[in-house]
Amino acid sequence: METIPFLLCLFVVGFLYASVGHGGASGYLATMALFGVAPVLMKPSALLLNLFVSTVSFIQFYRGGHFRWRLFWPFALASVPLAFLGAKLPLTDALYKQLLAVCLLLAVLRLVWSFRDEEAEPRPVPLGAGLVAGAAIGLLSGMLGIGGGILLSPLMLLFGWGRLKEVAATSALFIFVNSLSGLFGLLTKGYSPDPAVWTWIAVAFAGGLLGGHFGSQRFSVPVLRYVLALGLLVAGVKLVIT
Repeated sequence: METIPFLLCLFVVGFLYASVGHGGASGYLATMALFGVAPVLMKPSALLLNLFVSTVSFIQFYRGGHFRWRLFWPFALASVPLAFLGAKLPLTDALYKQLLAVCLLLAVLRLVWSFRDEEAEPRPVPLGAGLVAGAAIGLLSGMLGIGGGILLSPLMLLFGWGRLKEVAATSALFIFVNSLSGLFGLLTKGYSPDPAVWTWIAVAFAGGLLGGHFGSQRFSVPVLRYVLALGLLVAGVKLVIT
């Protein structure tokens, strides 16, 4: 699978998603499906790619002063153990693609609706809501092989729990911890990385490095929303047609 088009897609996905604080698992999964990667390799490979790209994205947003611990911990506290359990649950290929596509398209609808909204003063995250949302997103993250940022970001924007770049910084770290937890769950089932994955990681990491820089320092808020919506839409459509 180490063809130029495939690697170019990984680079673009890494750039696009890191620019909005995402690891890009949904985009990687759609790309791998399009290029015929074996399903057994897709979920663990996407989680590995997520780890590296979300890390560099988080560092860039953190350095830009956008991370808020109070926004992160209520969601992560419940999501991490549930992501581990979700990764161990069996899921058919058909149901897997359907669930992931629905999650992506719902997120796109919310972001398109809020394109012209002004960013208001953020409201505090209620502890109960954060724990319940984190648990649900963590379980789905483990089941689908995503970090959960595509679900957390629209939820935080919907309830006004953070400004866009604060949400991006929160999502980046949220994706990292959930991807690590889900990957550990897969490792307990006997998973070992395919050697080709390390080339994929290097390419996606390079894209993520650039994307994290532009997203945290240069892109305006409206641009970030369009970039995120476009990335989610492309991934959702690819899952539906493949």
